[in-house]
Amino acid sequence: MRVVLRLAYEGGDFSGWQTQPAGTAVQDSVQSALARIAGHAAATVCAGRTDAGVHALAQVLHFDTTADRPDSAWVRGVNAHLPAGVAVQACRRVDDGFNARYSALRRSYSYLIYRGEHRHPLYASRAGWSFRELDVARMAAAARDLIGTHDFSSFRSSQCQASTPVRTMEKIEVREHGSLVAVELQANAFLHHMVRNIVGALVWIGMGRRSEQWLGELLVQRDRRRGAPTFAPQGLYLTGVEYPAQYDIGSWPPARPPLAGV
Repeated sequence: MRVVLRLAYEGGDFSGWQTQPAGTAVQDSVQSALARIAGHAAATVCAGRTDAGVHALAQVLHFDTTADRPDSAWVRGVNAHLPAGVAVQACRRVDDGFNARYSALRRSYSYLIYRGEHRHPLYASRAGWSFRELDVARMAAAARDLIGTHDFSSFRSSQCQASTPVRTMEKIEVREHGSLVAVELQANAFLHHMVRNIVGALVWIGMGRRSEQWLGELLVQRDRRRGAPTFAPQGLYLTGVEYPAQYDIGSWPPARPPLAGV
């Protein structure tokens, strides 16, 4: 039997999603809790591996099990064995053709930037920080140049293992929410550090260090060395993963990070 779980986690408590020798990753905690309920080891596959410090409101994973358990066991039962920083939110049964990573049609992320002259302790692990004012209108105008199918090499980590840098950006919006700026993105898939590198470039534009046209120029140059520094992981949230309707997972809507200004 193949089971799908939707997870939320606070990334500051973990060294990323992927299992670590010291057992400090989200995957380590989840697999340990699943084994307690299933009565056997349960290897997991997730929709998108997140780095240390990155959060998830709607991570999706699948695992195979021979254990016949009610859905409540895979949610409340597993949660009883998980640390406070991670929790299962929902459960589905699917056929063996489903794969949390390869069956995904698109993924959604949000990035929060706290704007303030001084750092704020309540956002230390939940938002990036800009002590300079940001021109959100300029950032939003520049972001529109990324919509469509492009080679995103200029926003790709040197450690990225993807077979191609080509991705289709379906949505990118920049909005103000009190003291926060939210960058919301949706694409068929993302490269390693792609969102954080885009946000870093948008922040430079918002500060006035680069023109609105620079983001489009950077895109066509396909050279990561010409971009802005990678922005901090703390503001990044995996907010949604969409799958074909046959799996009944599309009814899990994208989540939103907390947007209350301080």
